[in-house]
Amino acid sequence: MVTTPMISLSQTAQEHFRKLIDQQDTPGLGIRLIAVHAGTPRGDCQLEFCEASERDGTEFEIACTGFSLYVGADSAQFLDGAQIDFIRSGTGGELTIRAPALRGVVPAADASLSERVRYVIESEINPQLASHGGHISLDSITPEGIVVLRFGGGCHGCGMADQTLRNGVETTLKARLAEVTGVRDATDHANGDKPYYARQASG
Repeated sequence: MVTTPMISLSQTAQEHFRKLIDQQDTPGLGIRLIAVHAGTPRGDCQLEFCEASERDGTEFEIACTGFSLYVGADSAQFLDGAQIDFIRSGTGGELTIRAPALRGVVPAADASLSERVRYVIESEINPQLASHGGHISLDSITPEGIVVLRFGGGCHGCGMADQTLRNGVETTLKARLAEVTGVRDATDHANGDKPYYARQASG
């Protein structure tokens, strides 16, 4: 059972949201807070307007001064303890959200190798590949410590995939995890439809 998340909004944050809502002139308009990539090192928050017709009744409602903040049930556990503040400045201001549970925790030293490999992939490797529209995912780990990966997005079918695997991914995983002895690519690159670098035809 998920309990209502404890989320605190400073007075300046509430005033900021209320001003934005008033500008829309939409009865019953609220603010929705969503956790994106929750539980991973890429975890982030997304704020959006939320009309009455867009709510299905499963959201948690947090009453604020003059409006309500809505949190989806699937985001609640990751936003529990979040603090939202708005810091005014000469150029307008900056909205900050601190959510300690949003990105999960670093796996313990005795966590499974697959769990620790996934953490390194999500926290260090995929953020770099994202600039090329690509990503990798863990397929399996052999008893010998070889990490088997699959490329996706712009890395699927990319002509530089082999170099990325050896010079980037393998180097990072070996440096972070002593049990990793090598990496292997299980991707069928022949059917990649949006590679960042086109593969040269053989023959």
